[in-house]
Amino acid sequence: MAITIYHNPRCSKSRQTLALIEEKGITPTIVEYLKDSPSQSALKDILSKLGVPPGDIVRKKEAKEAGLDIASMTGTAIIKAMAEHPTIIERPIVVAGNKAVMGRPPENVLDLL
Repeated sequence: MAITIYHNPRCSKSRQTLALIEEKGITPTIVEYLKDSPSQSALKDILSKLGVPPGDIVRKKEAKEAGLDIASMTGTAIIKAMAEHPTIIERPIVVAGNKAVMGRPPENVLDLL
């Protein structure tokens, strides 16, 4: 099974989640989403696999710093904002097949492996 991690190497939880995946003998595809921002289409797909609305994967502090009022935005506008400002995306997100989980805490990823 192919595993993809939307990863920020500067984030301890993201590093811990990646290490947990690799400890299981899996070499995931690593997407450094701050360098290679996911498209709106990719974000919609990830959200569908997570089973959560867009606002659930937004880092509120970073959104505020970017001048975004997430509470007043539609889901479509939030997805567009995440594509334009990837720093507001919560991390890490791990995708396997038709499922995805947030790596907070890192042990959440065990449900996919």
